[in-house]
Amino acid sequence: MSIAGADAAGAVETGEPQNLDFHPVPPRKLQPAGYFAGNYSGEHVAGTEFVIGALFAGAGAAASDVILGLLVGNLLAVLTWAFITAPIAVDTRLTLYAYLEKIAGRHFLKIYSVVNGVMFLGLAGSMITVSASAVRVFYNSAVPGAPIAPQTGMFPTDIRFVLIALAVGAVVVALAVLGFKRLAQFAGAVVPWMICIFLVGALVLYPLLAQAIGSALPAVSGDVFWQVLSTQVYQPTPMEGVFWSIPNEAKSFWSIAAFAWVANLAMHGSLGDMTLLRFAKKKSYGWFSALGMFIGHFVCWVCAGAMGAGAAYALNTQIGLLDPGAVATQALGLAGVIAVIIAGWTTSNPTLYRAGLAFQSLNPAWKRTHVTILVGLVTMVLACSPFVFTQLLGYVGWMGLILSPVGAIIVAEHWLFPRTGLRRYWTSYRKSGLNVPAVLAWGAALAIISVLYFGAGVHQFFLLLPAWATATIAYLVLARSFGAAKQYPQAEIEEETLAMRKAEEARYLASGAPIDESGGHTLLWWGLQAIGFLSLAWMLVSGAQLLFVDAAAYPGALAAFRENVIWPSLVFFACAALAVIIRGEKRELS
Repeated sequence: MSIAGADAAGAVETGEPQNLDFHPVPPRKLQPAGYFAGNYSGEHVAGTEFVIGALFAGAGAAASDVILGLLVGNLLAVLTWAFITAPIAVDTRLTLYAYLEKIAGRHFLKIYSVVNGVMFLGLAGSMITVSASAVRVFYNSAVPGAPIAPQTGMFPTDIRFVLIALAVGAVVVALAVLGFKRLAQFAGAVVPWMICIFLVGALVLYPLLAQAIGSALPAVSGDVFWQVLSTQVYQPTPMEGVFWSIPNEAKSFWSIAAFAWVANLAMHGSLGDMTLLRFAKKKSYGWFSALGMFIGHFVCWVCAGAMGAGAAYALNTQIGLLDPGAVATQALGLAGVIAVIIAGWTTSNPTLYRAGLAFQSLNPAWKRTHVTILVGLVTMVLACSPFVFTQLLGYVGWMGLILSPVGAIIVAEHWLFPRTGLRRYWTSYRKSGLNVPAVLAWGAALAIISVLYFGAGVHQFFLLLPAWATATIAYLVLARSFGAAKQYPQAEIEEETLAMRKAEEARYLASGAPIDESGGHTLLWWGLQAIGFLSLAWMLVSGAQLLFVDAAAYPGALAAFRENVIWPSLVFFACAALAVIIRGEKRELS
């Protein structure tokens, strides 16, 4: 990771899901390993980590179940990226949307885009709410009078919070409409700082949690650490709040592992990351997803839980009654406010942009800016009510489950059709705009999900495998009956074209010809890197020092840290911004 090393993240955030170029990526445009390392490190350290980490801390699950469940579930997610998404992306060199149109037709793609767009709206709205929670804290400190209480219920309880959410939403919508490339690059560039924020926030509140169990400070032994984790961070009794009403079976090791697997199902099991991984030189680059899963979805989730527990203890309340702004501010002061604002924005801005593109695909004559403004207004209204972010575990789970049958259909056509005597891309050979078996298979999978969830009481985290199996079997059977087993003259031509493209790519890569590398760096760029990372080192060392102070010195040391941590943060931001500008100018000149 580098300060300006998230050019890849910027590309994802500003790249069109419905790419106007529906052709395979040419060999010269393939990207090196660092592109994907930066992407996955940045894409999964965002506003959702503040929310999900705190939700696990108050769910009433045992610490051992949370830790082991997250390890196993995130490993399953990485394996899905490595063995399903990356190989198909590298084999086709197409976006999900281009490949889906080839398999299922233009009309199916429109249905998918609407469903995807609606899901994006909810996610973008919840992240605007997260950013607004930080602005709420800033408002309370700057404006005298009755403070705005944390908004953690189904609906807002203070009109001032509604106005704040609308104002934050307006900024996010404006940025999504304008599509500032440099801002997207800066958002990716501050990922190392965001990771540092999660680590330091947990470190500085750990002594407070150690005191809560009666331990003397400093408390750095493994026994005390585990006792804090198992009694204070992951408490055996669920906390108050909307989320905590989930059934007990959803708090087990298996349910936590299942959630960690399905949390990013839209990107791996539903093959959304074909859009990114089509640029990979090798399918093995899918393993870089481990950086996102084990940094963002393990370390950051655990650290966010520790911050939430520490903030709740300090404020004498329960974690389910705190929003991300209150949690981060308690640990990091003004730097925490900025962290939550940036974290919410880095998720909501590209998500809203993608939602606009998804709805624009219904009619290419519509202007993207007009569509984005319209969906942005809907998102701003959603952001005023905290119910989406308080239900985020369930929301992202449903998002992945609803889209996962489409991934099963793609996998079946790509890998199982040639092995079962069926013709890949048979719908395109028939000049059909709608693959009816694909629609029916998707519907059958959703029906099974509904029956198991509403009828049999199976929790949503366990519905992936039944949905995937149903969609696969239904599609294989229905496609055969609708004509996929017939002979099509175009099939041979298609396979020959694919073989020729792959052979040409292999020759190009074997020749050592240049690909679209990121290029060299100037001495000034490296200097900015060094200064930026020295500022992060100062933050980490200063935060770690609080682990070794005694009880009498701890309150003062924590107050001093909260007051001073903003300065190395500002130094890092300045270095990151200059590095992005220098990097952008170098590319424009090359």
